[in-house]
Amino acid sequence: MIKAENLTMHYGPVVALRNVSFEVHKGEIVGLLGPNGAGKSTTMKILTSYLHPTKGTAKVGGIDVLQNPLGVRKVIGYLPEILPLYMDMEVRSYLSFVGRARGLNGARLRERTDVVLDACGLRPMYRKVVRELSKGYKQRTALAQALIHDPDIIILDEPTSGLDPHQIVEIRELIKNLAAGKTVILSTHILQEVEATADRIVIINQGRIVGDGTLEQLREQAKQQERTRVCVAGQREELERLLSGLDGARKVEFLAEDNGYNTFMLHGRLGAELWREVGKLAKTKSWELRELTDRPLTLEETFLKLTEPVGAGKDGDE
Repeated sequence: MIKAENLTMHYGPVVALRNVSFEVHKGEIVGLLGPNGAGKSTTMKILTSYLHPTKGTAKVGGIDVLQNPLGVRKVIGYLPEILPLYMDMEVRSYLSFVGRARGLNGARLRERTDVVLDACGLRPMYRKVVRELSKGYKQRTALAQALIHDPDIIILDEPTSGLDPHQIVEIRELIKNLAAGKTVILSTHILQEVEATADRIVIINQGRIVGDGTLEQLREQAKQQERTRVCVAGQREELERLLSGLDGARKVEFLAEDNGYNTFMLHGRLGAELWREVGKLAKTKSWELRELTDRPLTLEETFLKLTEPVGAGKDGDE
């Protein structure tokens, strides 16, 4: 549904994108994740035909953004970071205006207006002037305009920017519910956003793609060592000594003590089954175990590892 090939974008001497290529398939929700200034919004503006890339091309719904930009705009629903709202219009008038601009009229326009009002929870605000709405309801109204013509492809640029935690949860659930059967790409720098919403994550940093896959695939890409968390009763120094002697263990990190139970994080070489070695040791020593778990990288750790400056983090510690 979306295919970007070698997108490169120059703003004068500044290179915002460098040979960016990725695909989004039908029915996927893909999160475009990156720090501020990474090139996310530039990518979105190219996909929506708002900007022409310096090099490369993209197809949206099979339509080339360079050869037929108006055709691209017809098949997408777009929510830009700066909300495209007319503040002096009522919600109903605004949605009717957008629907007509999208080619809807008569019964079809009334049907689609009813659908997006209910889907976006706007029915109570139907006769409100847009400027009187809360930030959350303004966001819902802007999302409704992106959906009113029932597009197969939805492009969302920072859809929860500026919202409070309650509003973020509401918009996040709204996106997930509305995305059924549609293709969605959303850009954000909020890690929890893509973790809660996206099927796949594309990480962009300094204009380049540094990761593309599911969260589990990105964790594997970023992982430089194995980690196992263990909580066991006993004397701390003796436990540390024995754990440090395990095959594959590089480092034993003491985390906390609670009523005679000591918690450690074991760091080991890639491929080392530390949890299995700890289990054997615990059985041999008749330890009283409270916890023994593998600890994969969090999304935050994965993101920081994949976007760290070249040459950083060479010591192998997380």
